[in-house]
Amino acid sequence: MSQESPLDTSQPTASPAAGTPSARFGVWQSRLERLVEHARPWRWLWPPMALAAGLGSFFLVERQQWLGGMLALGMLLAWVLLLSESLIGRLLIRRGYPPLPRGVTTFIAQLIHQETLFFTLPFLLATTVWHSSQAFFTLLVLAMALLSILDPLYYKLAGRLRWLYFAFHAQCVFLVVLVTLPTLLHLTTGQSLLMAIAAMVLFSLPSLMHLLRPMSPSRWLAMLALLPLLAGVAWAGRAWVPPASLWISGSALSPEFDTEARRPVGSTPLTPEALTREGLYAFTAIHAPRGLREEVVHVWRQDGEEVDRIPLEIQGGRAAGYRAWSHKLNFPEDARGAWRIDVMTDSGQQIGMLRFTVSEDAEAATLADGTIQRPLGIPGLDVRRLLPRPASDPDGAAEEAAEEEVQQAATAPDSRGEAMSGRDEPPADQSDDDTATAEPVQ
Repeated sequence: MSQESPLDTSQPTASPAAGTPSARFGVWQSRLERLVEHARPWRWLWPPMALAAGLGSFFLVERQQWLGGMLALGMLLAWVLLLSESLIGRLLIRRGYPPLPRGVTTFIAQLIHQETLFFTLPFLLATTVWHSSQAFFTLLVLAMALLSILDPLYYKLAGRLRWLYFAFHAQCVFLVVLVTLPTLLHLTTGQSLLMAIAAMVLFSLPSLMHLLRPMSPSRWLAMLALLPLLAGVAWAGRAWVPPASLWISGSALSPEFDTEARRPVGSTPLTPEALTREGLYAFTAIHAPRGLREEVVHVWRQDGEEVDRIPLEIQGGRAAGYRAWSHKLNFPEDARGAWRIDVMTDSGQQIGMLRFTVSEDAEAATLADGTIQRPLGIPGLDVRRLLPRPASDPDGAAEEAAEEEVQQAATAPDSRGEAMSGRDEPPADQSDDDTATAEPVQ
């Protein structure tokens, strides 16, 4: 990375009289410039620090929500300062003060862009369903993070391609709103996505104005027409965006379910006869921030075609994930084929999926044995055992012990019970045979 930037130069100005406000401000400005110059050699530390802060917020939001919230709030405050930079510059000029050099403001913007991208990366890496279109979005953010630490490319973007620079900036605004609002304000993923799109569209205005210069009445009308189009395209592409506050912490398939212990039990190969006789339970433990209430949907698909859509409501805050399950009995006459259960938000973002194969051959069919599978990667890391636990934590050690018991007992055969006891009533538009429920709020 280069040490100097063409943006570091500033136009010489006449020296103000000593003792005037302009002179005093000039002293503070020179101190800020010297501070920036001293910080430049150490700027390589900023991205890993932002990544560590993102990881800390991701894991600590379960047990130390106040700390995760403070980290997220720090991100928003940094953005308020960055977004206020142009307004502050104009106010300084009106009051007779010299503006900050472009090199200083661009350097500060670069740090905040790096902070945003590396802070949000753990959330995106954890919630991305990699064998879906969400992988492209997360790879784009990774590319943006790489661009932000390559000075020659970043300063070329900031100095010569201003419209693209502002588009880069708008995407960073989208990310910080998408990731932080569910934690700070307990907004659902759909609400957070709408606010993130609104913020992105608002901060896309400078990019559009640079593209359409010089501005004329017809071009102003064109820009006003492009804004709702941009918002509509962003909403239509929501399936590409990971639900940054939700992820599956465990999943299982089973022929039976112990509603008292809230765990899948039993074992059977998924043949058409077994599905007709017993049906199938799909169990998912979904992590959500404390205080967040969200509706999710189990979408059952056979060979890619949607067969059933079963809604569930979850409540955030449980470290091991909010346990929810759906029970399907009404299978097609020919149930053979490749099945998957897409776990979706009500806004259409995919949280995860369960796959299984139904075959006449028991050897080729998936074995539904109730084993709770933990996901790979960041969501599968059980770091909560390494973190200090507040004495008032309602999810105390008893919960973890119970969760271990669930993990062990789920692999053992269990006596057949009445699978439908204690279930919620199915929705009016849902088959009487297919039901869903979720763990009551604890």
